[in-house]
Amino acid sequence: MVETVQWTSAGVVMIDQTKLPRETTYVTCKDYKEVADAIRTMVIRGAPAIGVSAAMGVAIGALQANPDRMDQEMEEICAELAGTRPTAVNLFWAIDRMKKLYDSLRGKPVEDIREALVHEAQEIKLEDIAINMAMGKHGAELIPDGKTVLTHCNAGALATAGYGTALGVIRAAIEAGKKIDVFADETRPFLQGARLTAWELQQDGIPTTLITDNMAGYFMRKGRIGCVVVGADRIAANGDVANKIGTYSVAVLAKENGVPFYVAAPISTLDLTLESGDLIPIEQRASTEVTEVFGVQVAPVGIAVENPAFDVTPNRYVTGIITERGVARAPYTESLRKLMK
Repeated sequence: MVETVQWTSAGVVMIDQTKLPRETTYVTCKDYKEVADAIRTMVIRGAPAIGVSAAMGVAIGALQANPDRMDQEMEEICAELAGTRPTAVNLFWAIDRMKKLYDSLRGKPVEDIREALVHEAQEIKLEDIAINMAMGKHGAELIPDGKTVLTHCNAGALATAGYGTALGVIRAAIEAGKKIDVFADETRPFLQGARLTAWELQQDGIPTTLITDNMAGYFMRKGRIGCVVVGADRIAANGDVANKIGTYSVAVLAKENGVPFYVAAPISTLDLTLESGDLIPIEQRASTEVTEVFGVQVAPVGIAVENPAFDVTPNRYVTGIITERGVARAPYTESLRKLMK
């Protein structure tokens, strides 16, 4: 299984997801600004992977910070990383965790602080893999045997430190002996399904069929889909889910056709400070992601473009939210808070 992000003596090493599946190349970020740029430009993407990368960005920044300006530079490091992408809450969770550790170590020798921050970033990565595997075990029980699972975007090893959230559930179901195959939405406009999910599942030998986003309803109505499993970038207290644009459409189609719709996400993706998904900030990305495909213009020059990167699926369309601590079901205002305890 691909290793999405690594801490090395040379810097923070990431597989360049903008080049997949045509090339398997790696980028080495030698300072926190390069980590921030990699997150911003989607060299690395997926909420858990962004969180792990941000933690490593804080750690590498601390290693290079001026000891005489440590407090000020740590604020600058954290602010730079926090400003990269607004929707995925794991980014802010990881940065806050690193900041709290730093605050608890004030007055200690600088080298001890740096060592502790590096260790914490590595722990966050290891924890993420363990969390995904626990999530997979909980979710595997929900996957119907002998059926096709539909997924949207990429919520696999590439979107995490390893194993995956939605794809982790699929992997765990197969490891449990279930005979399933996968339909992957291509996920316009950035094509995470076509480029990343299809590639990742193919690498693992999991039977996968690629479809365009607007084919999902056709296959649901034909009875081809046993359930839908997607990831999440932020989940509000009421169970509203922010995920890659197009997820809402899939959820509505699933409800119409009686297909269970599951969300797989770690506890760190829950944002119980927000009462509903209406309060989740939605990232707007460059128009060229819509008007161009791999640098080739496919739309009229000068055409107006809207490009929200995420949408919010209301909780009434969500059958269950799979976490490392179990599966939450409606009413989510109660079940999610219980999981947080």
